[in-house]
Amino acid sequence: MKISGVDIRPGNILEYEGGIWKVAKIQHTQPGKGGAYMQVEMKNLQDGRKTNVRFRSADTVERVRLDTKDFQYLYAEGDSLVFMDRDTYEQIQLPADLLGDAAAFLEDGMEVTLEMWEDKPISVALPEQVEAVIVEADAVVKGQTASSSYKPAVLENGVRVMVPPHIGAGTRIIVDVYERTYLGKAG
Repeated sequence: MKISGVDIRPGNILEYEGGIWKVAKIQHTQPGKGGAYMQVEMKNLQDGRKTNVRFRSADTVERVRLDTKDFQYLYAEGDSLVFMDRDTYEQIQLPADLLGDAAAFLEDGMEVTLEMWEDKPISVALPEQVEAVIVEADAVVKGQTASSSYKPAVLENGVRVMVPPHIGAGTRIIVDVYERTYLGKAG
């Protein structure tokens, strides 16, 4: 589907110069002289490159719809991760760097969503929130509890997050996978 350069929005997937790009940021600019344009920051979903492109209202770009499919994470094998199609039980191997920093939160049996383009997986989406156990938390400093200060804690997967002072080691918490922030205690 072709869209005008000024209709581009963050999160759109575009086909541009032979690649598939995800729009990260946009900025609409209307200079005093000349026509308005959209400054677009994009990331290539195939090789990870980033670029900034100016699109004028007369420019058109192809917007791509990605197919999504539910998979289950099985195990890691070297630098690859093995996933199983939940419908056909077919297994596929993907490079671990396709997940980026979120890979630390992968657990055996976790359900993930793969975004496919021309039947090739180009990104893996984990659940937004996961439960994790704190294995190490700093002690509360006396007098520090009056303010809304947070202290560092280490999760079972080695990820560091900031937690409220009353949270100690052994506590199950809910963590935002992509922001790496504390959301609350697990019920």
